[in-house]
Amino acid sequence: MAASSDTMSPPRTSLSSNKPQRSAILSWLGVAPFLLFALLFLILPTAMLMVGAFQDAQGNFTLGNIIRLFEPNILSAYRISLEISAASAALGTALGLLLALAAIRGGLPGWIRPTLTTFSGVASNFAGIPLAFAFLSTLGRMGLVTMLLRKYLDFDLYGSGFTILSFAGLTLTYLYFQIPLMVLIIAPAVEGLKDEWREACESLGGSPLAYWRHIALPVLWPSLVGAALLLFANAFGAVATAYALTGSSLNIVTILLYAQIHGDVLHDQNLGYALALGMVLITGSANAGYIWLRKRSHRESA
Repeated sequence: MAASSDTMSPPRTSLSSNKPQRSAILSWLGVAPFLLFALLFLILPTAMLMVGAFQDAQGNFTLGNIIRLFEPNILSAYRISLEISAASAALGTALGLLLALAAIRGGLPGWIRPTLTTFSGVASNFAGIPLAFAFLSTLGRMGLVTMLLRKYLDFDLYGSGFTILSFAGLTLTYLYFQIPLMVLIIAPAVEGLKDEWREACESLGGSPLAYWRHIALPVLWPSLVGAALLLFANAFGAVATAYALTGSSLNIVTILLYAQIHGDVLHDQNLGYALALGMVLITGSANAGYIWLRKRSHRESA
């Protein structure tokens, strides 16, 4: 009996089975530039400063740099940096939330929201020397607002005790990019507040205060705390704005770190590595908290 043609034909090779492999290879090629960038500018520098923090100038192992972090001058720098970061994060969170609520759920004209979003995207990345120059030109001793207050309201801003080269001045400067960043972060969470929740609360006799206390704020709380942590880390790691604005007049850890690595008088590179390691631990903890709270808010809103 002749063999069937089906049994005699060779097996076919499916080309579709290679498509997932090709797709995976293309995906890895697409993400390769980001991985290379992270390796060169984040992972390797962090590893280098972690090693350098435990070395002396000759490359020998030592705990002296870590011990020196507890010196009064360095502890004071960390304390001032933590206070400025916490103040700008708290004010940025509150004011950014109010702006987002007004633009998204406040019944304002439709052009307000895209305009605010566009401005927030630009302002949240406006920092460093240009931002410091802008605030010096506006609120400096001879700044525009300072002169206008003196001329038309007979109010001496600097005579009242304010100076841009102070805790309050630096905190106010940080708010320029903290508030827009908060708007961008919290906007999706504000959009997630459903009108049905308010209507249900009102139908049951609840007041607007009861709605915010028992419904809206509990829903927004993980996003608010996570955003505050991100703003805290953002302010704590800022160096260019603080250095250009205050120079050495304000003892914060980023300026002290810059002086240890690039300065002529306080030059101690390994102590600078230890200072940077402390900053990495603080900002890393804040970012880890933000990521955890963000995942939690996504699970609750799903």
